[in-house]
Amino acid sequence: MSIAILNDEMYMRLALDMASKAQGQTEINPVVGCVVVKEGRIVGLGAHLRRGEGHAEVHALKMAGEQAEGATVYVTLEPCSHHGRTPPCCERIIEAKAARVVVACTDPNPQVAGRGIERIRQAGIAVDVGLLGEESMRMNEMFNKYIVTKLPFVTMKSAMTLDGKLAAKTGDSRYVSGPAARELTHSLRHRHMGIMIGVETALADDPELTTRLSVPAVHPVRIIVDSSLRLPPQARMLQDRTSRVIVLTTAGADEAKRNALTEAGAEVLACGAGTRVDLKLAMQELGVREIGSILLEGGGKLNGAMLELGLIDKVMIFVAPKVIGGTDAPGVFQFGGFEKMSDAIPLREMSVEQVGSDILISGYFRSPFGDHSGGAE
Repeated sequence: MSIAILNDEMYMRLALDMASKAQGQTEINPVVGCVVVKEGRIVGLGAHLRRGEGHAEVHALKMAGEQAEGATVYVTLEPCSHHGRTPPCCERIIEAKAARVVVACTDPNPQVAGRGIERIRQAGIAVDVGLLGEESMRMNEMFNKYIVTKLPFVTMKSAMTLDGKLAAKTGDSRYVSGPAARELTHSLRHRHMGIMIGVETALADDPELTTRLSVPAVHPVRIIVDSSLRLPPQARMLQDRTSRVIVLTTAGADEAKRNALTEAGAEVLACGAGTRVDLKLAMQELGVREIGSILLEGGGKLNGAMLELGLIDKVMIFVAPKVIGGTDAPGVFQFGGFEKMSDAIPLREMSVEQVGSDILISGYFRSPFGDHSGGAE
């Protein structure tokens, strides 16, 4: 029988566990958990649940009340030091007269970046930094990229057969992966602020792109890459009004089609003056609209274009135990490719797990492509 040892790591893991449960609910804000311990007893618990509302430290200290004085505060991310939509958490800790603060990692937000820790130390409170810091950073990988670059973190999700096909040669793709993989996909939609596909996928499947789980969940903004505005105003995603629809197109797109989509409820966003959508510009524009994370569920062409431009941060590919064949059947990435295997793009920090009957391969790309132009439909 395993017996948990009462130590700093145990309390920080509890804080991390609480933070993880709020993924997908805090928009562009990070997920944060906090535990307050006094004389070996947990006296306060808290998590950041929604942007603009109380941070984890505020909830935990409120629960602790007077017992917060002389206590140890465990928090997964550096307490904020600036006035945003809520007051600075470092001041709340100081007011509570905590004796010690244990912080998993510093906040990459330029408005914080060590200032919260320094402010607490200046008040005479001991601060330890770095406990389970890597786990905390990974949990907030979407926030970490967005807060520094103002660009969305892009997770590419796909499902393919053993021979690397997204669909049959006829275009049929229902279903490559099994039920468990599809359910996990809907959980991923809940955790991302936007979901992006190309117009070919939209025309072939007429998807709603909503989060379909057995419990209520947050629906992502639907983003369609459509240089010629072929998406019909009657598309299902424009009829249900579950969440916003943004159509990425070009400055030269047909004005009548633009107006029809706008009247149907879509935001039509021109990204570039060429014949194809400027995907780098599109990411910048989506960042301006505070879409901090995107689940890319594109076809091979869109996936390939995003890969070439170095716009994919993370990849999650389900491999189904089946072979479909077909010379013309689409693959996961369609782009010019390399002449030598030694030039292939490696997947780093890879993990492999079984999800139902499928194998999920996850990892991160470090693209060797230069800073050149490119686009997609």
